[in-house]
Amino acid sequence: MDEGGSRIRRRVSVRKRTRPGLESAFPVPAAAELGPRESGEPREPEKLEEEEEEPCAGGRRRRTAELQPLEHNDSEEDMFGDNDSFAENSILAQVDDLEQKYMRVSEHREDSTDVTTENVCLENVECDRLSNTAAGDSTKLNVNGYTKNQRRLKAASHEPEADVLYDIPSSQVLYFESMQNFSDNLGGQTNKDRKWDSSSCKMVSEELSHSIKQPQGTDESSSKVRSSSDVNRRKSLKDYLKSAMTGNAKAQTPVLSRTKQLQETLLAEEISMAKKTMESSSNDLGPFYSLPSRVRDLYAQFKGIEQLYEWQHTCLTLNSVQERRNLIYSLPTSGGKTLVAEILMLQELLCRKKDVLMILPYVAIVQEKISSLSSFAIELGFFVEEYAGSKGKFPPIKRREKKSLYIATIEKGHSLVNSLIETERINCLGLVVIDELHMIGEGSRGAVLEMTLAKILYTSKTTQIIGMSATLNNVRDLQQFLQAAYYTSQFRPVELKEYLKINETIYEVDSKTENGMTFSRLLNYKYSDALKKMDPDHLVALVTEVIPNYSCLVFCPTKKNCENVAEMICKFLSKDYLKHKEKEKHEVIKNLKNISNGHVCPVLKRTIPFGVAYHHSGLTSDERKLLEEAYSTGVLCLFTCTSTLAAGVNLPARRVILRAPYVAKEFLRRNQYKQMIGRAGRAGIDTTGESILILQEKDKKQVLDLISSPLENCYSHLVQEFTKGIQTLFLSLIGLKIATNIGDIYHFMSGTFFGVQQKILLKEKSLWEITVEALNYLTEKGLLQKDTILTEKELLQEETISKSKGEFQCNFYITKLGRASFKGTIDVAYCDILYKDLKKGLEGLMLESLLHLIYLTTPYDMAPQCEPDWMIYFRQFNQLSPAEQKVAALVGVSESFIGKKVSGQAIKKKVDKNIVNRLYLALILYTLLKETNIWSVSEKFNMPRGYIQNLLTGAASFSSCVLHFCEELDEFWVYRALLVELTKKLTYCVKAELIPLMEVTGVLEGRAKQLYNAGYRSLMHLANADTEVLIETIDHLSRRQAKQIISSAKMLLHEKAEALQEEVEQLLRLPSDVPGGVASSTEKA
Repeated sequence: MDEGGSRIRRRVSVRKRTRPGLESAFPVPAAAELGPRESGEPREPEKLEEEEEEPCAGGRRRRTAELQPLEHNDSEEDMFGDNDSFAENSILAQVDDLEQKYMRVSEHREDSTDVTTENVCLENVECDRLSNTAAGDSTKLNVNGYTKNQRRLKAASHEPEADVLYDIPSSQVLYFESMQNFSDNLGGQTNKDRKWDSSSCKMVSEELSHSIKQPQGTDESSSKVRSSSDVNRRKSLKDYLKSAMTGNAKAQTPVLSRTKQLQETLLAEEISMAKKTMESSSNDLGPFYSLPSRVRDLYAQFKGIEQLYEWQHTCLTLNSVQERRNLIYSLPTSGGKTLVAEILMLQELLCRKKDVLMILPYVAIVQEKISSLSSFAIELGFFVEEYAGSKGKFPPIKRREKKSLYIATIEKGHSLVNSLIETERINCLGLVVIDELHMIGEGSRGAVLEMTLAKILYTSKTTQIIGMSATLNNVRDLQQFLQAAYYTSQFRPVELKEYLKINETIYEVDSKTENGMTFSRLLNYKYSDALKKMDPDHLVALVTEVIPNYSCLVFCPTKKNCENVAEMICKFLSKDYLKHKEKEKHEVIKNLKNISNGHVCPVLKRTIPFGVAYHHSGLTSDERKLLEEAYSTGVLCLFTCTSTLAAGVNLPARRVILRAPYVAKEFLRRNQYKQMIGRAGRAGIDTTGESILILQEKDKKQVLDLISSPLENCYSHLVQEFTKGIQTLFLSLIGLKIATNIGDIYHFMSGTFFGVQQKILLKEKSLWEITVEALNYLTEKGLLQKDTILTEKELLQEETISKSKGEFQCNFYITKLGRASFKGTIDVAYCDILYKDLKKGLEGLMLESLLHLIYLTTPYDMAPQCEPDWMIYFRQFNQLSPAEQKVAALVGVSESFIGKKVSGQAIKKKVDKNIVNRLYLALILYTLLKETNIWSVSEKFNMPRGYIQNLLTGAASFSSCVLHFCEELDEFWVYRALLVELTKKLTYCVKAELIPLMEVTGVLEGRAKQLYNAGYRSLMHLANADTEVLIETIDHLSRRQAKQIISSAKMLLHEKAEALQEEVEQLLRLPSDVPGGVASSTEKA
């Protein structure tokens, strides 16, 4: 023991730790109680009988103060750090303390042959053992008459091992070494002392090993017991350490209060009953649409929803919903579509125990939804995981018990589905919900959404698909594609009145009249000549009718127009508007300054005192978040905004004004118009909502057509977006082995949304011809290989086509480059360029700074949109170090080229414009990472701060894609570790101490700084924060936002704890393929 202990001492650094012992559970006799035995006299039977009659609780009151427990030594290599497990009442801690007492005494006292005394000890140990509660059983509750939970440790017998020190943590070895040293110091005790106590401790040992035997009365048998005590002790210790650690790994929750246990038990029982109800053919939907009544209570508590609308009840009780068929439902904006989807998601998570995927169009909406559902997740026992930007794990963590709700953007949702198909876990996905389903007809993002849904339909027959939208027209095509039922309603919780304004006259939209509108009123507002000149559209008159007591949105055609309109309105508002919530508006400006390192936009500085602000993509995420919070709480009453707000976060208003029937230079579409006016009317606040479209006489006919026309149809972009659509689809189909021959691929295409609409969309070529062309293009680019000798011409021949559709088997295989492109979700148009750039980078990768790596991870698709300011380019280039200028030369951009562009000289040598632009963007990102201040970089490069932040977000996402690309190609091993760190830097772009706080959904840089300065330095601080204290400490933080931050932090903390438990369980799990049959013999033992 000494030798083993010394080896461990040399190997680890030791720190001290104290733990509560088990004096109450397994008492050790005090010195005073041993008095009669010291004189060698037998113990009196009367005294013994009194002890036997004493209740078990009395055994716990035995005195132990005179035997002080030793300090426990622990090591930094201990598996569980400062605790033996994740549960506070760890069985490992109990066993450890019990072994301490046992070893202290048993080493210095002899076994006793007094059977009566042994029975006394056995009785006390048994009573105390019954009163002890194990951590692994902390969630089980006996409600049948007992006021306290009583649990028994499960009996287990194991084969003895050769060396107990081999498997246990080093901290335990050090601990037992200290016990050995302690025993050496006690060597002078009398044999009489040893004799009595050895007997009692022998009983404790036998109780622990669950092999209690009656001792023999002879000295010879007593000697045999003593000689085997070390083996028994080692067997007991090892078995209990192993079983305890396994038990602790499985323990999900710490010690719970009785009230909490009752709530958990009731919830589990209701979920069980709901599951049985759903499986039966009964029409009884249980307490709350097949969900526990706890869910209903939470909706009332968190969202103030106490009763569902009639249409929601009808939709949830549809036969198609009860039968788990796919469903599409359509209602006007603000009709309450999301609540129906949430109830269906909770049914899947809690009752059917399946994972759920929710796909949303934008990152901001993903984060908003995560914040709102985190509270439900904590209370109901499931996880909410974010898949947006560079966040998300592929494949997702496979949970032991709790299920996950994945909330993802369109692109991340596609990658998630790919990873589930690849790992054969797609059937674990019980439900997929798509918000804004009409986006399936919008460009490349629509093509990605279509691919995602087509793969789910093809690979899983058990996954239900729910799609919702406010603007759907050709629903039959979507029904055929998704094999779905359809439900629609025109319900709105708040009545919406539509108006048109021409000059000073306002007309109400009325579909019953001949020209579609009727006279409503004339504007009654006195305009001065100066005001008429500045405000020809009478915006001041329209907004002052509602603000500041009600909110208003003014949609403008361009970003610049938003800022101009906001300033113009404030110039003509009276000074009384400055007094409305003056203190709160001052706080908004102060917070804007804090999050922007002392900078505030001059326009916002002038408009916010009047309760007015602009809202568009030129703002940073921090600014948008802060202004949205101020608008939601009523501090700001007017937003001048672009059309993107209509499709973004939910910011309703009493009145919505459309500044002109244009978005940029394009005339407004019906879908856009419906989305914008749908923001009018706030449920629970307003009794009515109004929309006013301002138009000129020249646009009158087009506007009347607009308001009377049906919604635009959705059309597939799968083939129109060639590289991001059909080619990417084919590459992933073959890479995932969903379809590897041309016949199967053609069959898959027939089942897509494009396949449904092929008669409308295909005029010149057939679906077969398009399929063959796309496959041959991928083969030529080196992404696929085929094993047929037929030429493209032979494939396209008519006789081959008829055969190929049913019988022809032209197999395709994905190449290494193809797999890397598919895994990294790299656009097929850029994958070969990326490969060449990375290959060239290996020849002279410059690591003196981050510039070279940043260039390699700058998004290719942003380069064509960039228009460099050549003077700034030249200035920034000259400030680079020689090593950084060498990077520019390496990629193909010279100083002389930039100099000639500045001076306007002719350039004879051809230079790739995209490379030049990409380096310019890389310089912006490089400067931003060095300074971490968007404002200063914005001024330095004379670019909008919102654009720079979008560039940063795009670079972080593309860096993550390049990392996955490199992971599939061994030749790029050097990039892997470098890109992991770079992706993290690009994702957060803040000082290291703020990163843990920014992991919480919805906490951006500005809020993270506030939290950090207030003393919330870690995830644990936020998870354990008090709502009221947080509100008082953090400026401009509402109660709802404080609760969401705490809930999100708790959720993230639970996810990390669960992941650690998974890892521990995996480490302790015995492999099934252990050589020599060790596994089977251990299982038998």
